[in-house]
Amino acid sequence: MTFTTASLCDTYSKTHHIQIAEPLFISYGAKSVYSGQISTIKTFEDNVLISNILQELGQQRILVIDGGGSRRCALIDANIAQTAIANGWEGIIVNGCIRDAALIAKLPIGIRAIQTHPLKPHKQDHSDRDQLISFAGVNFKKDSFLYADMDGIIVSDTILS
Repeated sequence: MTFTTASLCDTYSKTHHIQIAEPLFISYGAKSVYSGQISTIKTFEDNVLISNILQELGQQRILVIDGGGSRRCALIDANIAQTAIANGWEGIIVNGCIRDAALIAKLPIGIRAIQTHPLKPHKQDHSDRDQLISFAGVNFKKDSFLYADMDGIIVSDTILS
């Protein structure tokens, strides 16, 4: 599917309920245009569930992580990103930080985060999966559709073609 978020907004903003994320995220992966159905995680400075989910087949999905906006550690590193690629995930959106940015920049996956941080996260396994999460002015829910490019991120309850 070829798209731009600008053209999707022009076409669907009056006829479909689409949400546009506030421009808070930096693009880190080599893939700048991607789309897919959403899976969600709510966590805080813990990436055990993130690692476990990305070991599952992604089937063209995007993992949206509400890390509470923490800038005290990274939730995604190059190893986790490579696992996501190997399992068919299209992208990852992180309301938090990543690390290994130079390596991730070369990987064929879309990754957005609010910043980088060199410290790895805690391993407490205190996270929730596939619940409604909200940040950047958007409600992200399982199986909604996310579209991202260099102009931004939009979310729709239905597929946009």
